[in-house]
Amino acid sequence: MEGSTTAQVQVMSRRVVLPEPPPPPPTEEVHLTPWDLQMLALGYIQSGLLLPKPNLEPGVVVDRLASAFARALGLFYPFAGRLVVGKRGAGDGSTATTMSLRCTGEGVEFVHAAAPGVTAADITAGAPRYIPRELVASLFPPGGLLSFDAASPESDEGSRRAPVLAAQVTELADGVFVAVSLNHGVGDGTTFWHFVNTWSELARGDASERPPPVLKRWFPENFNCPVPVPLQLAKVEHIRRRGQPPPPPALQECAFHFSPESVKKLKARANAQAPHSGAATVSSLQALLAHLWRSVCRARLLEPSQQTTYLLVVGCRGRVKGVPQTGYVGNAVVACMVTSTAGEVLEKGLGWASSLLNSAVAKTLDEAAFRDWLERWTREPRFTPAAVAPGAAAIFVGSSPRFDVYGNDFGWGKPVAVRSGPGNKVDGKATVYEGRGGDGAIYPEVCLAPDALARLVADEEFMDAVTAPPQL
Repeated sequence: MEGSTTAQVQVMSRRVVLPEPPPPPPTEEVHLTPWDLQMLALGYIQSGLLLPKPNLEPGVVVDRLASAFARALGLFYPFAGRLVVGKRGAGDGSTATTMSLRCTGEGVEFVHAAAPGVTAADITAGAPRYIPRELVASLFPPGGLLSFDAASPESDEGSRRAPVLAAQVTELADGVFVAVSLNHGVGDGTTFWHFVNTWSELARGDASERPPPVLKRWFPENFNCPVPVPLQLAKVEHIRRRGQPPPPPALQECAFHFSPESVKKLKARANAQAPHSGAATVSSLQALLAHLWRSVCRARLLEPSQQTTYLLVVGCRGRVKGVPQTGYVGNAVVACMVTSTAGEVLEKGLGWASSLLNSAVAKTLDEAAFRDWLERWTREPRFTPAAVAPGAAAIFVGSSPRFDVYGNDFGWGKPVAVRSGPGNKVDGKATVYEGRGGDGAIYPEVCLAPDALARLVADEEFMDAVTAPPQL
């Protein structure tokens, strides 16, 4: 089926992929936890892999990927369902909104596209390090949706609900780009890469070595399920849009590679400078994020008294009794928000900023705190990123260098590069991946206003730690 052309990328066909084998009857309903519900204000998780050109006919590549995708979906069959909004009695005579993932088996969208005039270098090269945002956006399944947008009232059975998962395979002049979009209300980054890792293993014909997906959602004992959201849908809509303020006239993105040696140096410097008051050792990632925080404060030309906020997530898997360490499907993270002034972040140095992040994360890593957060959310729901005051000089960190990105060989070679999609791109968004070559390399994509990003790229202190990625 012919489609439209956007930024040299032409959609050749769209198909609905059903789980193989089909999900077991009867239709299941997966109730969303507060961990899931807090993500409804966010767009879909979007990441894609740039792969070398396979020595196969184009149609064969797409069909093989679609077949393996169906088998992966058979293991993660709730993703072939749809988000449904319902009403339940709240116990005081009123009604409350609820949200569930109904395992209808309706399938997911699989797009085949072609861009014969686009090369791998067009995606990885820039002026320099700048990411071609429009081109990269066209390599992802059509979106623009926030996670809440995919839900429909349970009474509206005749409507075409948006799928919670979609993929696009784009054939390039000298490679293939495989992109995936997952509704953030049904899974976090760990779940996202669990699915992609499984898909790639099935595509290359290997028996999956990944832990089997644990599809049952975890709730604390005596927890009211389904979770009532004590808001009318109109209020949820208001919060959702408030959490996604209109973007500035333009945003730009740059990708930066930090070699294992560079990361080790940042970690050593951060720990040497950190206040010695019994604080835990600063991690490699915390040191790099603090380095980025200080550099972005300079690039934004913030006044010393200007408040600046860092929003990152802390994982709950294996840290809460009953939540598996591996395999748990869904969201299992809570937001960790650190606030200071630009003057303190810059004047007190890398060690102090790193310790501030370290201390905040350590306070969050507590089972009692996790459980208290779940209980409080039902009374005072907060939707990420609406928890951050509009206009704050914030940095939002997504993804993780712990995710297996470069192990995703679909049968003809490992990825050349990774790129994030257009979803959730706001001023201050940093998407952090493992660096090519592994062994502790970290690769963040940073999205800022153009003038601030230009100053960041010209910042000698920041760029001194940035290194060239290993040659292929």
